[in-house]
Amino acid sequence: MLYEVVHRIIPPVARTLWRPTVEGLERVPGTGPVILASNHRSFVDSIVIPCVVPRKVVFLAKSDYFTGTGLKGAAQRAWFEGLGMLPVDRDDTKAALASLDTALDVLGRGEAFGIYPEGTRSRDGRLYRGRTGVAHLALTAGCPVVPVGLLGTEDIQPVGSNRPRLADVTVRFGEPLDFAGRFDGVPSGRARREVTDEIMAAIQELTGQEQAGAYNDRPVDA
Repeated sequence: MLYEVVHRIIPPVARTLWRPTVEGLERVPGTGPVILASNHRSFVDSIVIPCVVPRKVVFLAKSDYFTGTGLKGAAQRAWFEGLGMLPVDRDDTKAALASLDTALDVLGRGEAFGIYPEGTRSRDGRLYRGRTGVAHLALTAGCPVVPVGLLGTEDIQPVGSNRPRLADVTVRFGEPLDFAGRFDGVPSGRARREVTDEIMAAIQELTGQEQAGAYNDRPVDA
């Protein structure tokens, strides 16, 4: 119910303020499990995507957002839960692995799951190498992956800024990628790497970002 209430309010307001340009939205399946794999430019990416997609999109968010106390903590928790986000402790290896099971549960319910294969925000604008969790989800759930390209979200809330700003934002959805049956008999490690690289190449086509050719390490303050 909280999600329904928040989603009736936030997306219309956000679209009115930012007036995002949205391309290829018809490529997102209206029903059934699907992974939305996006580049990651800003904290607000997890708000922008659900605001333009007409179905619920579940993202994982760091558990700190859900553990605050007092009125502020309760309001923050309600905000993130209302946006359909689920908590994950990114500093706990076991919890991070369990988050993949959480994602599979979401997909198993026929819902949409949003993920950033880069792992954390790009602070220099380049597109970093994808981590293979997205491929694990796609191959295990057997569902399509829709690549997403975000442009301009880093200007809404630049790194180090606490307040959102008005900015021109573009959200591009690519053709769904279907990996069902394509990697049967291929060693799992190789399959996950190739699937991830294909997803990242599709994202790069949407954004035109320079490829970093390396993994993006998470800063201590991220």
